[in-house]
Amino acid sequence: MSVETDISAAPTTRDRILRAAAALLEREGRDAVSTRAVGTAAGVQAPTLYRLFGDKAGLLQAVAAFGFESYLVQKHGLDESDDPVADLRRGWDMHVQFGLSRPAFYTLMYADSAPCPAAREAEAVLLRMVSRVAVAGRLRYSVDRAARLIHGTAMGLVLSLIATPEDDRDLELLTIARENVLREITVDGVPDSRAASEPGDATRTRAVALKAALRSEPTAALSAAEQALLGEWLDRIADGAG
Repeated sequence: MSVETDISAAPTTRDRILRAAAALLEREGRDAVSTRAVGTAAGVQAPTLYRLFGDKAGLLQAVAAFGFESYLVQKHGLDESDDPVADLRRGWDMHVQFGLSRPAFYTLMYADSAPCPAAREAEAVLLRMVSRVAVAGRLRYSVDRAARLIHGTAMGLVLSLIATPEDDRDLELLTIARENVLREITVDGVPDSRAASEPGDATRTRAVALKAALRSEPTAALSAAEQALLGEWLDRIADGAG
């Protein structure tokens, strides 16, 4: 077999290996994803697996990326509405549903693997969703800070529930956490949210909205360094009272 033929066939072989590893992961857990078991399930010899992934750690990293790609298909499938806060709520629900329905994948993706391009794309999707809230003048904190709060809370709670026996899980915590986070980061549009007239909110939301607008549409009136400095000042205004 020529080198050219081998390289062209590699993506199909790689995909078959990843699908076999993913099936083992979901069916039997991470410990079942050995190079021998995956090779047998995929119908490939060990040298092929090692050539494509290096070792078991490399294989698991690729499986995690495979999981993120599946996650992104669902995330990109969420339609945008005229209410960015409602869209953020739906994004939260999709995230936690993915985690609870695919616990082995979720744990590998968020607790046991290094960041990958697909993971960074997932972060970018969240930032875009939060930025829409900011541009609408409804975000109390900077986009980055709000996104970290959303992601950290949802991820921590999902991992905690995964580690809890199903019969002992309090799934209502997901709704409580979601609404508390949305209530904290937004100034209106969420049931029982604090009023936008709370001292400092108007200034903070304007700072957040301007930073989000500059991020999406940089202005030629300022140099890159000036825009970076302005962005830092706006973030300090937005988060300084938090």
